[in-house]
This record gives sequence, structure tokens and C-alpha cells, in this order.
Amino acid sequence: MIFRQLFERESSTYTYLIACEKTREAAIIDSVKEETHHYLQLLRELDLTLKYALDTHTHADHVTGAGALREATGCVTLLGTQAGSACVSQSLNDGDEIMIGELRLVALYTPGHTDDSYSFLLQHQGQSYVFTGDTLLIRGTGRTDFQNGNARDQYQSLFHRLLNLPEDTWVYPAHDYKGWTVSRIGEEKAHNPRLQVKDVAAYEALMNNLKLPNPKLMDIAVPLNRACGGDTSQA
Repeated sequence: MIFRQLFERESSTYTYLIACEKTREAAIIDSVKEETHHYLQLLRELDLTLKYALDTHTHADHVTGAGALREATGCVTLLGTQAGSACVSQSLNDGDEIMIGELRLVALYTPGHTDDSYSFLLQHQGQSYVFTGDTLLIRGTGRTDFQNGNARDQYQSLFHRLLNLPEDTWVYPAHDYKGWTVSRIGEEKAHNPRLQVKDVAAYEALMNNLKLPNPKLMDIAVPLNRACGGDTSQA
């Protein structure tokens, strides 16, 4: 497996490139439009063919590069069916499998941060990796106060889905604001302060009292991301 974790400073976004070493097919998760030229450079340098550009959800803090990547490479763009995006090549549903050469990503519907939030599970050579978007962050969880977010839904996604994965599963989120790059499920269960609540009511009270300002780009990014980052061409 070929794996790269890339970082966009303005929005503190992590983008992930996953590729099959045998077939040279690749997927990019949670791209940022302004970084498209860097992704294309990396694909060329590693001699990879981009098959998929996936987003874990409709982002509010940056514009996706999915449409630009599709225009440049002819890749398939993927987003959860709950997003209602007319421009994506294919909509994802819970349990869908995405084959990247001999690698398999499984789509897990994990709503709460938004109503279209998905995580992607990869199992390779006995090791599990999960790309959690904004549902599970390192020592935190994604806010639930806009885009049809719901703290009770997120509690279910966390405690009845993601935290049931093997404890040695590597956790790769869509953002980090403190310099953390990776964690594990067991580590988050033990040390993530938002996961130390006694029940769903306590989690809901915690999340409903964060009182965070809206992302600066929200009014721009959300409609653009529903249009694949401003690209309205069909694959």
C-alpha cells in the first residue's frame, strides 16, 4: 500500500492519498481545491492513476478539490447520498465498498457532525485504518450545530460504530488544530475528553453548549461543495 497524509494550513485540513502498489490505482480523501496542483504533482511523481476523489462530508471550512481532480484526471467523485449533490459521479450508501486496485475501502455512515458524514474503513495486512472526517477528531469530535448536525446522532456514530472498531485501529481525521497527526481507537476511548460522558444526554448537553463561531468560509464553501467545488460537469 502507498499512503500519504497531506496538510492544508489555512483550514487545517488533512487530505489522504491511498494507492495500490500493484495496480497503481489511487484514491484521494478530503481534497482542498487550492492544493489540486500538489495532488496532481504527487500522482505523477508516484506514477499513480487517480480512480476516486472522495469527501467524508460536505465541508464548511474549505472548498473541495473533487471537481478539479475529476476535470484533470477523469476520476470518479464520491459523496454520501444524504448530501443531495447532483454533480457527484456516484453517491455513497452505508456499507458500500470502494475498490482501489486490491485495496478495499468500506463506507460507514457516521452522521452527527453533518447529516451526510461518512467514515471510510480500510483493512490491509491485518491492520485497520479509519478515516473519520469530522466525526471523530484526535482528542475531540466535530461540532454538531449546523448542516443538520445532531449530537444524538453523533453519539450513536461514535459509541455504537467507530468505538466498536478494534482498539488498535489507526484513526485519521479530516482536521487537526493542535499538531496531532494520527491516533488509535483505544487511545481516543481512554483520553478523548468528549468521549468520557456517561450517556447520550450528557453528550448532547456538552455539544449543545460549545457556542463556537461559524466557519469563516461556510456561506461560500457549502454551496460550492454541493457543486463539487464549483465544477458542474458530469462524469
